Amino acid sequence: MKIKKKSINHKLKLVTGITTLMLLGGCLNMKSTAQNDPKRPETEVSVSSYTGEGLKLDNGEKTDKIAQKHKKEIITDVEKFFLNKYKTKVKVNNIVGAVDGATVIVESLGKPHFYTYAIVPIDIEQEKVMTDGIWTQEGQVEGAIMDGIYGMIYEDEFKTLEAYLKQFANKYPVVFMKQEAIDKAAGDGFMTRYYYATVYDRSFTQLYEQYIKNPNTSSEQWKSAFKQTEHLPKDFIITIHLYMKEKDAEPEQKIFDQLKADIEKMDGLPMGMYSLNLHDNTVDKTNAINSKQNTIETFDKDYIPKK
Repeated sequence: MKIKKKSINHKLKLVTGITTLMLLGGCLNMKSTAQNDPKRPETEVSVSSYTGEGLKLDNGEKTDKIAQKHKKEIITDVEKFFLNKYKTKVKVNNIVGAVDGATVIVESLGKPHFYTYAIVPIDIEQEKVMTDGIWTQEGQVEGAIMDGIYGMIYEDEFKTLEAYLKQFANKYPVVFMKQEAIDKAAGDGFMTRYYYATVYDRSFTQLYEQYIKNPNTSSEQWKSAFKQTEHLPKDFIITIHLYMKEKDAEPEQKIFDQLKADIEKMDGLPMGMYSLNLHDNTVDKTNAINSKQNTIETFDKDYIPKK
């Protein structure tokens, strides 16, 4: 449920080192895409109109129907779960059936801002949702919180990046995924329509522990704590996905090259390695991914470093 990157899964969770997300057997990989995915015209839609509708997980047809019948109960109990376990107020953006349960996509309210998910087990035979057994994949929520803290530390720099990308889209025939699609299907960790950021830095485990003790820690306090240890650009990945504006347009190399040149020379951006992706105008509505081979992208060795 993440705008994806073809060649690498960026969602390395610091607590466990998990690099692949298995959503209750759904295999929904939030920050990566599988290479050589076959084109599926029946599920391919324009990113310009995509709002996150149609998201699916494997073998989730029966559980999805049960989950929708118990939607209010699931929302109430998942919100309580996050408040109790992670000291975080969240809102539920989507509920999607999966094997033996439902995946509940949530968004934090306030700062740090992040997207993540929880799993609600479902007894199919009894058509019962077992909200007393809500669980999260090990390291997933912790990593999302850390991503959000990183966003707070570089809040002003991310505003600079966002302003530039908006200007770029006004100048060139490119668009970004709609906010509704981010909220309901693509969101994971610290993410906006314009970029998402992933933390690899192991020192952020201490910041997560500080967050659990005091969720109201301010941006200035996070910045002060951040300065206590050394950090390298390779410890943070900032990924940018753009899509061609016209429905049948192929990604243009000259547009990609201009984006790359601009990022390379810009000052005042968040520390990290920058990964750039220019897609055509399409996305698979069942997983919020464009995994087509015509995408122009920077591969790992070509990421742009910013100190």
